[in-house]
Amino acid sequence: MATYYKENTLIYLNGAFVKASEAKMDFYSQSFHYGYSVFEGIRSYKTVNDETRIFKAMEHFDRLKASAEALNMPYTYTTEELIDATYELLAKNNLQDAYIRPVVYAPANMSFNLNTESFIVIEVWEMAPFLGDKLLRVMTSTFQRPNPKGFKIHAKAAGHYVNSILASHEAKGQGFDEALLTDMNGCVAEAPGANVFYEKDGKLVTPGLGNILPGITRATVLELCAELNIPVEEKMFVKEEMYGADAAFFCGTAAEVIGLQSLDDKPFIMPWESTVSKLIQDAYKNLIVENKQELVNEISGVE
Repeated sequence: MATYYKENTLIYLNGAFVKASEAKMDFYSQSFHYGYSVFEGIRSYKTVNDETRIFKAMEHFDRLKASAEALNMPYTYTTEELIDATYELLAKNNLQDAYIRPVVYAPANMSFNLNTESFIVIEVWEMAPFLGDKLLRVMTSTFQRPNPKGFKIHAKAAGHYVNSILASHEAKGQGFDEALLTDMNGCVAEAPGANVFYEKDGKLVTPGLGNILPGITRATVLELCAELNIPVEEKMFVKEEMYGADAAFFCGTAAEVIGLQSLDDKPFIMPWESTVSKLIQDAYKNLIVENKQELVNEISGVE
């Protein structure tokens, strides 16, 4: 099993820095019994200037607040105080390239009544790209993304990820690297922990909002497309539209930008190194270490 902390690893727990090995929570928490919590996945990086930079920190902590509010969880923290606490936590653990996991969780409550308080923990650890760095063999899952009329689908809620785990287990049990989920209408939605794009004739296509988690990395990819003059369309589409496409990729904070080799054993047409998708992957890697403009100029042919 993976080890996420050592004897002296610190976490941020309700305003204090405590050892992960000594931290406690109430086993009668609604979060433990019902999956009633919200979280974020954030990364920090060692920049080209040897500084530690939390990527899109404000966007992530703002979304954490929005997720908590969507699930009726009391939320008393400010984005600024949580960002400051996270930088301090990274420094105390001597981490620069790290994965950051804040979780807002519920108190002891075996009923379904509203809570009057919530708690927060922030954990940090070293983590390689979540899906590795090789092109992925992906299968369309038999599991669907939850109906947005049954959940606050835009919230990053812990309980939603049971669906993600089931889909991923199914794919890996059949020899694939990861799954692709459709929505209740049979349209492509997302991967278990990432958004999806496909490429055709130099244009990128990605599912529109509504049945997906509005990913922060997804939004970053859209920004990069605008900067690099790469056409991109947000629309609903079925998986068959991806068959025979030039390329495709998943994107998310944990996964970063990772290309796909095939979908349902149907390979994508172009060599990955020759695709627009690869340009996006490179631009994203460059952006996270604050050397964006140099690569943008290189791709655009600017001296």
